[in-house]
Amino acid sequence: MAGRIEDYALIGDMQTAALVCRDGAVDWLCLPRFDSPAVFAGLLGTEEHGFWRLGPAAEAEGEPAAADRRRYRDDSLILESEWDTPDGTARVIDFMPPREGAPQLIRIVEGVSGRVSMRSSLRMRFSYGWVVPWVHQVDGRTAAVAGPDSVWFDTTAETHGEDLTTYSDFTVEAGQRIAFTMSWQPSHREQPPLPEPENALAATADFWREWVEQCTYHGPYRDAVIRSLITLKALTYAPTGGIVAAPTTSLPEDIGGSRNWDYRFTWLRDAAITLSSLLRTGYRDEARAWREWLLRAVAGDPENLQIMYGIAGERELGENELTWLPGYEGSQPVRVGNGAADQLQLDVYGEVIEALHLAHMTGLARNDYASLLQLKLIRWVEQHWNEPDEGIWEVRGPRRHFVHSKVMTWVAVDRTIKLIESGDVEGPLDRWKDLRDAIHRDVCEKGYDPERNTFTQSYGSKELDASLLLIPQMGFLPPDDKRVIGTIEAIQRELSTPDGFIMRYPTSADAEEANVDGLEGDEGAFLACSFWMADDLAMIGRVEEARKLFEKLLSLRNDLGLLAEEWDSRLQRQVGNFPQAFSHVPLIDTALRLTASGAYGG
Repeated sequence: MAGRIEDYALIGDMQTAALVCRDGAVDWLCLPRFDSPAVFAGLLGTEEHGFWRLGPAAEAEGEPAAADRRRYRDDSLILESEWDTPDGTARVIDFMPPREGAPQLIRIVEGVSGRVSMRSSLRMRFSYGWVVPWVHQVDGRTAAVAGPDSVWFDTTAETHGEDLTTYSDFTVEAGQRIAFTMSWQPSHREQPPLPEPENALAATADFWREWVEQCTYHGPYRDAVIRSLITLKALTYAPTGGIVAAPTTSLPEDIGGSRNWDYRFTWLRDAAITLSSLLRTGYRDEARAWREWLLRAVAGDPENLQIMYGIAGERELGENELTWLPGYEGSQPVRVGNGAADQLQLDVYGEVIEALHLAHMTGLARNDYASLLQLKLIRWVEQHWNEPDEGIWEVRGPRRHFVHSKVMTWVAVDRTIKLIESGDVEGPLDRWKDLRDAIHRDVCEKGYDPERNTFTQSYGSKELDASLLLIPQMGFLPPDDKRVIGTIEAIQRELSTPDGFIMRYPTSADAEEANVDGLEGDEGAFLACSFWMADDLAMIGRVEEARKLFEKLLSLRNDLGLLAEEWDSRLQRQVGNFPQAFSHVPLIDTALRLTASGAYGG
């Protein structure tokens, strides 16, 4: 069985990523891209579906031992795991160097003290565990080939094959280092160059040190912010600037349930809010690359804007089920692709235009087509803002007039008016001011419940929705408006879990409008929504309460500072795809807000 979600560490090369468990097993790796089929899919199945474990050799039958300590080296994605054994201590250094040629996963075993017996167990299974490769020797190297893929395994340690697995049993003494490298190459091409693990390690450390030095945030939560920024950088596909929501698929929101989705794509919403956090912390190159990705993805067809695209801008993201995988802790189905790509989510227009507006305000070099695209998007919004949609949470039930969606169309119009008023573009200013007022009126009349003094999930609904917490953050209404305060207090009262975190919306069977999302089962507290609550509490002057909630959220991170999408208050564990950009972005934003307010301990 795979480890708990929080037992995993992330390493990556800004084109794909691997998850490394506490016991030294790489249980998830897609090659050569985030959205490629997995070579190691044990995370969603069993060891039969692929893994690579490296750690102390077992002295007896039983579960592999978890590392006694692990950490990232300084501010990097270089993972160091240490095991203490009766014979000494050994360290495993795991990393993926920023890619220049073939993608590589490098694991260096280092003797810290004594003399430790170690074992590497490598079981490659292509196509998400479905295909057993042909493993053979070529010029002293181990090659695994299946269809279009080949993986090359290099080490100075002796290896042997058994039960369709490549093993290496060896000992490491204090001061000794033994490297293992796995490289991917299209199978029709000649073998990749021999790796240089020590040089690659030094270059990787230099890359991350130089990247982190660009960060402009130096507040009290710097360690948490830096780790979140590194995670967001790791989720960025370097060749195109596209940003994946998470590097995994089908890690469940409800353990054992069916709320399992593929997040290895670029959601415009997630990428836009990621862009805003990067801009606020000094990372302009990533912002520029994302803007260029957006322009290529949308191309000349803004009327058919999708809510998500492939990491290179692909539009076809058809959803399928991998029936041979039993799923994480039995959570089925395992899905690849995402059928939500065809949904209408009006809020996306607001997020994209807000991101373009922020890029403009922070002095990112002007791009005339970006401004033209913004005007085209607003003309579409002008014609369609009053239609029902699937909303921010991608419900698979019937379309509704979601309040958050309407608020974000207001944001789209408002930011475009500001662009016109700056003199950078021309547009029908008076007409769009009237449109902005009309949307605002519509939301306040149809999306607000005066009896309970709260905005509601959708027009005519009595249910709440945590996305309403964004109303003051987007400037739709000021924080001191009684309707805003009433909404915050209602959400805190009705959508809080017993441990004080925030659900997206009611999913229980006794909710008045149960199954708004068209799905069975419950889900955990949504971490982004919980960070939004901390933001709102700070905005309405309850800064000490905001700080306590924020620091409680920080305590949910795993030992390496990583967050999944949700927190299961019943099981007291992380759930959902991991690590999740949509959790790390609001962490950064809340840290910035609390720092500005002076609301922090110490």
